[in-house]
Amino acid sequence: MFDRRLIQNFDWGLMCITFLICTIGLTTLYSAVSLDSASTHKVLYIKQWIWYFAGLVAMIISFIVDYKKIERWAYFIYIVSVFVLIAVLLFGKKAGGAKRWLIIGPLTIQPSEFIKISVNIVLAKYFATIVKTEGLSLKDLIYPGILAGIPFILIAIQPDLGTGLMVLMIAGSITLFIKIEKKTLIFLIVVVIAGAASGWFFFLKDYQKQRVLTFLDPDRDPLGAGYHIIQSKIAIGSGMITGKGYLKGTQNALSFLPEQHTDFIFSVLAEEWGFIGSSLTCILLMMLIIKGLGIAYNCKDPFGAILAVGISSIIFWQAFINLGMIMGLMPVVGMPLPLISYGGSSVLSIMICIGLLANVSMRRFRVD
Repeated sequence: MFDRRLIQNFDWGLMCITFLICTIGLTTLYSAVSLDSASTHKVLYIKQWIWYFAGLVAMIISFIVDYKKIERWAYFIYIVSVFVLIAVLLFGKKAGGAKRWLIIGPLTIQPSEFIKISVNIVLAKYFATIVKTEGLSLKDLIYPGILAGIPFILIAIQPDLGTGLMVLMIAGSITLFIKIEKKTLIFLIVVVIAGAASGWFFFLKDYQKQRVLTFLDPDRDPLGAGYHIIQSKIAIGSGMITGKGYLKGTQNALSFLPEQHTDFIFSVLAEEWGFIGSSLTCILLMMLIIKGLGIAYNCKDPFGAILAVGISSIIFWQAFINLGMIMGLMPVVGMPLPLISYGGSSVLSIMICIGLLANVSMRRFRVD
């Protein structure tokens, strides 16, 4: 029998925030592609509408299916996701020296966007059964470390180090929420520092090192590796308080701003709408994250609470890294801004995340 409390507890505020961000995304994307003379870029705007509708369907499915059923299928979802990542390495589409996409009929999907959700689900299932008031020991973290480490390795060798590190940051956020022993935390910090140092000398490719060096000093190669950051900062700064006006951004119109419809779309927004428009967008993203954390706080079920925290961390880290990148505060990596940057896989994955948050919120009264 249908439980009417599901409708009574539906989070309309979450939906309103989501659709406002989507509106900003579509409006900015139109500006980013409409001034380009190439008709192929204008097609991207139409495709984004299609992805939003597909995302809406995925979101509805995500909150209709009881999240406790998703918990029971957690390991199956994780295993399938890992096999899909392996399929990417074997049969994926290669572009720009990387294999990150699978072609399924007319669709091109980036599976690494969805592995963040499956890792979140499987870790929430695992941690929900071993929560300790004194905190988790190093032994308790070996198994979840393997669960997060396998997709990290598969994504890193595509190569897509940015998304791979996102998986680890999501796992780390969930782990800190669960609570770990102080000595274990200190040990992990030392391991991370040692791993970063060894990674620089033995694992990072030359172009990845170049991105870090350019982040530290963009002017060392202003026409090469530093071009993205420099042009992005010019666009943001030229918007000043109120912006230049919609469709009047010169950095975008004159094609000085690279990747203006994907990773650097916030630079287009900042140039046209200035500090006011940029701040409003950041506030909406912050409200979405706070909404997610509020859902976790009010949920009486451990799995639901951990799942909501993990989803909030996905949105937070993606927004944090993207905004830091376009402002020159972080190295340039391929990280879309949630619900705003162009990209079907990104839109679908975030809409699924929103659906899962609504799912937990609707059923937060449950105590079983």
